[in-house]
Amino acid sequence: MVDVISNGLAHSKAVEADLKQATGIKPEVGFKWHNGYLQSVTVSFSRLYTDKPLYELAGTVREIVVKEFKETPTTILLEFELKK
Repeated sequence: MVDVISNGLAHSKAVEADLKQATGIKPEVGFKWHNGYLQSVTVSFSRLYTDKPLYELAGTVREIVVKEFKETPTTILLEFELKK
């Protein structure tokens, strides 16, 4: 269990770094494992990303998550913080 958490944290930090390089915004990345399988990865941006269409950002996020976690999660949640 400790390996899963420490490896997961390393993977999430790598996703954060790759997405910061790709988008210019460093997101927060969370993950959930269940019975040894990657159930979900949540990517939360601190603001709305408008440089490219949403489908392109979603594709970039999916590609980086799969590359860094070396597994395709059941769900990828993409979030944006909308401020006043």
